[in-house]
Amino acid sequence: MAGIILPGQQLTFASIFPLFVTMSTATKPNHIGHKIGRIRELRGLKQEALALELKVSQQTVSKIEQSETVDEELLEQISKILGVPAEGIKNFSEEAVFNIIANTFHNESVVYVENYKCTFNPLDKLIEAYEENRKLYERLLQSEREKVELLSKK
Repeated sequence: MAGIILPGQQLTFASIFPLFVTMSTATKPNHIGHKIGRIRELRGLKQEALALELKVSQQTVSKIEQSETVDEELLEQISKILGVPAEGIKNFSEEAVFNIIANTFHNESVVYVENYKCTFNPLDKLIEAYEENRKLYERLLQSEREKVELLSKK
């Protein structure tokens, strides 16, 4: 009866998202290759771009990202390319990144909403633009009438 919630049963994160829980614990926390891959993806780089900078093939970068450990010298090169200290790669935590993003987004969105004060009424501006267009149309129409009158006199 996995996935079915019975009346009176307490809901937990694991009962609602069982696949997520098993997936999040599937990767080892010290898997340096996986961390390199995630940082590369977060930076918007493709494996080909990283390979070009490292002067290796894309397949080599793929093997690096599948490796549990990476040579210190290679890790230093990768860290310079990714713009992250080698220690930052070793201590990278995807959960921490998402927590920072979620908290920052939430705080900024609240501050933005609270600080936004419109200094004019948009409907007033729309009505003003409509009135200007109407006056312009009336002047254009008057000008055309004058042209017709001049041509009819000839």
